[in-house]
Amino acid sequence: MTNQLLNASEIRELAAKLNLKPTKKLGQNFVIDQNTVEKIVRVSGTNTESVVLEIGPGLGSLTLALLAAGAKVVAVEIDNRLAEILPNTVADKGFKKEQLQVVNKDAMNLLPNDLASAPDTLVANLPYNVSVPVILHILEHFPSIKNYLVMVQSEVADRLAAKAGSRTYGSPSVKLQWYADVSIAGQVSRNVFWPVPNVDSDLVSFKRKSNIDESMRQDLFAVIDASFSQRRKMLRSCLSAMCGGSEKASEILKSANIDPQLRGEALQVADYVRLTNAMKTSGITMKSNRL
Repeated sequence: MTNQLLNASEIRELAAKLNLKPTKKLGQNFVIDQNTVEKIVRVSGTNTESVVLEIGPGLGSLTLALLAAGAKVVAVEIDNRLAEILPNTVADKGFKKEQLQVVNKDAMNLLPNDLASAPDTLVANLPYNVSVPVILHILEHFPSIKNYLVMVQSEVADRLAAKAGSRTYGSPSVKLQWYADVSIAGQVSRNVFWPVPNVDSDLVSFKRKSNIDESMRQDLFAVIDASFSQRRKMLRSCLSAMCGGSEKASEILKSANIDPQLRGEALQVADYVRLTNAMKTSGITMKSNRL
């Protein structure tokens, strides 16, 4: 497989050909280590039956490893220069054009009708500033994807996989864990990237749950956001504005078997689902401007 992958010199040559200087704004840190991309493919479970959605293929190092595993790949790239050169890179490495679809688009605007095939797997190297919005967008709009493997900086990975009661547990943790079973699937050294970032990264695995009630997502997420809006305050205070006062909030919390004096980080996903249903039963209107 090695000769079908990009080595560090080839990646730099491609970048020079495009006059491309990796930018922090687009989170462009390219993986230049062949062992790393092979590891990512292996951990993701990608095989000849897979249709993989890859967000941010960059210069194609991971794309080629996915293709070498026999998968079909839909690569979504926001940078038009990278989107244009990727099919040529794939052809130069001997892969059939039918294996690859390139979509030159912001992943936050991606919808199923943009794709030629329904993906079942997502693999992505995501910049920290867009990781949570992108993952939530894909989870919402692409129910066909059951397995996710994303590479994010370690600090973000800790937040995504955090458990209730921990310091890093927050609204992104709850939202993602409502959709999927989340776990850390491996570590990635900063030294496999070009340019070398200031942080290490982790692989995070998401296994989509089968019993998701998408109809409650908007209300549930609004309750989650409100519960973490003032992290040091009790739930009865955080939910006061939404419920029309702390006394009413306390009443609803108690009806859901939740102590009103707890803070948002003490509740697990099932608690938030129960609380949302209790608020709906009480006629509370739930609104949020956050993701």
